[in-house]
Amino acid sequence: IQLAKPETFESGSGIGVRGLVEGKQLQLGNTALMEDAGVSVEPLKDQAEKMRESGTSIVYLAVDGALAGLLAVSDPIKPTSKEAVARLQAEGVQVIMATGDGLTTARAVARELSIDEVHGEVKPQGKEALVVKLQALGKVVAMAGDGINDAPALARADVGIAMGTGTDVAMNSAQVTLVKGDLMGILRARTLSVATVRNMRQNLLFAFMYNGLSIPIAAGLLYPFFGLLLSPMIAALAMSLSSASVVFNALRLRQARVV
Repeated sequence: IQLAKPETFESGSGIGVRGLVEGKQLQLGNTALMEDAGVSVEPLKDQAEKMRESGTSIVYLAVDGALAGLLAVSDPIKPTSKEAVARLQAEGVQVIMATGDGLTTARAVARELSIDEVHGEVKPQGKEALVVKLQALGKVVAMAGDGINDAPALARADVGIAMGTGTDVAMNSAQVTLVKGDLMGILRARTLSVATVRNMRQNLLFAFMYNGLSIPIAAGLLYPFFGLLLSPMIAALAMSLSSASVVFNALRLRQARVV
């Protein structure tokens, strides 16, 4: 098939594309784009709704201001996604789904993943606003996304998680990038983060206790009572052992695994 080159092209973030091809004005996108172009989707509304119930996303095509058809596209849910969501919920994490797809499509996918709260037809600014709203409620928000539409929310979240299979804009806006683009990576990252913070606290506690006891002894606290003084060599060795113990404790992080 010989593809015609567009004379003009415009991309609307989160809604679709439009352009002039062979003298005809084309719009390809969701309901918001059709409304913006003044195109009614009523003739295909029922058919589109039925398709959305199976979890597909609907893309409308308009030619010269008239509805010409629709396309149903879907992105199959990865086998590990449901397990990842379930395990995060079991750990007390509230999982919320926000997507630019239609609400019916979003609910179908959320139902399969057992996600209770879902927001459909959300524009990039809406995703960012949702993050701000949750933060205002005192919640620590992690946002996972892979597209340009997710960039504002990724930058606003306390922890932005980008999928390595997504766009460069999303990865540049996030603090964490999952190379494989698998939701299980979020579970692994969270497990490692929790283990790291716990390990840091253990090391700080040990350092305070060790130095709190060792420094007074090295300063001669026991000398008036027991005549005990630490030689500089023993004090230096004790300090080295202190550092070594912290390092060995940190090495236990290698045992942090998510199966």
